[in-house]
Amino acid sequence: MRARLLAALTPLALALAAPAGALAITVNEDFKPQNEFKLDPWIEIKLGGLDLSINKAVVYILAACVLTCVTLIYVARRMRDRPGRLQTAIEGYYGLITDITKGNLSGTMVRRWFPFLAAMFVFIWFSNMIGYLPLPTNTEHPVDIFGLEVPSLALYAATANLSVPLVLTLLVIVSYHVEGIRAKGLVRYLKGWVPAGVEGPASGPIFAIEVISHFVRIISLSVRLFANMLAGHLLILFMGGGLVVLLNLAVVGSLVLGVMTGTLAVAFYIFEVGLVATLQAFIFTILAAIYLGGAVAEEH
Repeated sequence: MRARLLAALTPLALALAAPAGALAITVNEDFKPQNEFKLDPWIEIKLGGLDLSINKAVVYILAACVLTCVTLIYVARRMRDRPGRLQTAIEGYYGLITDITKGNLSGTMVRRWFPFLAAMFVFIWFSNMIGYLPLPTNTEHPVDIFGLEVPSLALYAATANLSVPLVLTLLVIVSYHVEGIRAKGLVRYLKGWVPAGVEGPASGPIFAIEVISHFVRIISLSVRLFANMLAGHLLILFMGGGLVVLLNLAVVGSLVLGVMTGTLAVAFYIFEVGLVATLQAFIFTILAAIYLGGAVAEEH
């Protein structure tokens, strides 16, 4: 019995006693899910030092813009006295945006900014939702179909690129500053950054803190949308390909991707699509309305 136990443990003891370099460790260098977010130019367009190349981010933005315009125009032309299912859903959405605008804006501000907030919500929502559709946008690993190289399926969202949420954020920031200056004048608007009752030397630091807070809004508003969408896509990619890296077995990754269509994956996808994508559009829109309303309010 002892001889058998010794024979069984001898290979393990030799392996543990071997130098670290003697154990061959294979690293899978081919599977790099982070490359899904690389923006390789599809059509290069350069004007001097300005790069206007068409890449998949541009295509996703154009797709979201087209869907937003087509949807809003289509719905506007199909309004009926007796609403169907589509009109019922749109009326619910209309009520949501109405509550957001009337809850944070007043008077002519509601009519002026309702179209902007409504369109921005739909655009962000479409951008987020398209990102969960596997589309042929992966040019790093094309598929050969009858001799024709076609991009393989991949997940990508325009809002997972910081530049898109940043542009939307700058649009909101500039808009509410313009509204505040238009309503109060430049001097009175800047004075409103200091709370009532604060006078003397304390007003200087308070004003500086308020200036910093406006710059922090740029970061918080843009990074919130960007980070949530990026994290969701990375979770999906690493869940599907983590074992490929750990075990260096491509077939395992394929099996994991197959398992991802099971109950757990469906629940995860519903959470990501139904909650995260929609919630981020709602948060961005309601914060934009709050900032616009605060810029013209008497007590800022």
